[in-house]
Amino acid sequence: MAPITLPEELLVLAYDDESGRAVGSRIALDLGMAAAVLVELALVGRLTMSGDSLVVKDNTPVGDPILDAVLAKIDSDTPHTSSSWLQRLRHGLRDRVLADLVERGVVRDVDETAMGGVIHLHRYPTADHSHEQDIRARLAEALTGQSLPDERTAALATLLAATRMEPALGLDNEALEQAHKRLEEIASGAGFGGGVSMEESTIRPSVSLVIAALGRAINQALGSRA
Repeated sequence: MAPITLPEELLVLAYDDESGRAVGSRIALDLGMAAAVLVELALVGRLTMSGDSLVVKDNTPVGDPILDAVLAKIDSDTPHTSSSWLQRLRHGLRDRVLADLVERGVVRDVDETAMGGVIHLHRYPTADHSHEQDIRARLAEALTGQSLPDERTAALATLLAATRMEPALGLDNEALEQAHKRLEEIASGAGFGGGVSMEESTIRPSVSLVIAALGRAINQALGSRA
């Protein structure tokens, strides 16, 4: 099983296995997708923060077309804030990542038509469950275990909390509330919640800075949590 990227992991969770439809807010998901690409690039040592701006610290391609296109775009542009990059990247990104998942056989593209064939509606039910099983197992251990999650799982948990995607975990209301609290704890431990210093963060300070900036940008864009 070839590994998938952080934005792909987020989409695998966001789309219902059977119906192939996205769970939760589309705007939140699109912002989360943009954030996940930027966090992935931080995880592989390509991006960091300089003041309020996201900057490239290594422009070597990583070998993924979507990640490399974003890396080249940031490298060739003038510096922008995290909020600015979320808005610049979110439009059309989900479709590109979904197309990649379809090509790799992770999900299927079910094309349904409406209005006499004028409007095409796409669903993306799961084709290969192995990736989702791995993702959910990592998250379950992070939510119930006593040990700190690894860096990638902490980043995914932080994105789930920031984009308010807890319903994608498929839990009942009581368990969902507990999961939200635990996700917030993991996010805080990753330096997202501001409760720890970057030196105490469970992930590298350079990645923590990116996650913290993106988390604030997502919260600003979505408004106060109900």
